[in-house]
Amino acid sequence: MITEIFAVMAPVLACAAIGYGWARSGQRFDTDFISRLVLNIGAPCLMLSVLSSVSIDLHTFKQTALACVLVALLMAGFGAVIPRLLGHDVRAYLPSFVFPNVGNMGLPVCLLAFGQEGLALALAFFMVLSVAHFPAGIVLAGGKQAGGLTALLKMPVLYAIVLALLLLWQNWTLPAAVQNSVKLIGGMTIPLMLLTLGVSLQRLQVTQWRTALLYSVLRIGGGLLVGLLVVELLGLDGVARGVVLIQSAMPVAVFNYLFAERFNRQPEAVAGMVVVSTTLSFFTIPALLLWLL
Repeated sequence: MITEIFAVMAPVLACAAIGYGWARSGQRFDTDFISRLVLNIGAPCLMLSVLSSVSIDLHTFKQTALACVLVALLMAGFGAVIPRLLGHDVRAYLPSFVFPNVGNMGLPVCLLAFGQEGLALALAFFMVLSVAHFPAGIVLAGGKQAGGLTALLKMPVLYAIVLALLLLWQNWTLPAAVQNSVKLIGGMTIPLMLLTLGVSLQRLQVTQWRTALLYSVLRIGGGLLVGLLVVELLGLDGVARGVVLIQSAMPVAVFNYLFAERFNRQPEAVAGMVVVSTTLSFFTIPALLLWLL
């Protein structure tokens, strides 16, 4: 079992370590460009590639997406109450409760733990949060309009979701030329996500350790508890249950820091949560996998 868990975590740690070492050596790494490339091209192609080639029940896929919505809503409730009770800025801390790192870390862990079916269901979780993260994240961090429907319609991931659901619903497959293309392009997504995670960990500085540790525990532990509640409510089992629990217990997403930095919404505090929660997850994820597997 330990060997199996190490086999799951080793590629994640290796890619993140390469990104960390690359940034530490002073080499150039354009995080903004890579993030846009992954979100606008890599992730949509990955979705189409996986969901058009894997055999998965549409009902289970929809249940996983619904589980994501419920987890996000419940965590939003915690994120709105806990910072207020502690006298902190709700807008600065709320996104870290709602938007965990279901992309950079969640997708590879679910893929390595549960195979292509696990990746397909993890993508359902990722798709829901991706559509919500940018409009909601900008509004929460900046207090301004995120562009509304116009901004949402400009997101390629939205059209990939619609096409992927159509493929699942009709049990269609993409033409071989298209499938090979999106498979090749989508294949770059997970490694780039992990490299970016490693680079971000090296660049971010932690200045408020106690606060960062408190919120990191709340994000990971609270997410797991909420995930357990949701899988029981929806009656999820097997791979779907494992994916929802893993995605719910992910650390704070790096994009939360990017939004906080852009709008000067306590970026040092958010950076601390990203670094500390990600560091904690290198211990909590293997423990969770030991329980699930």
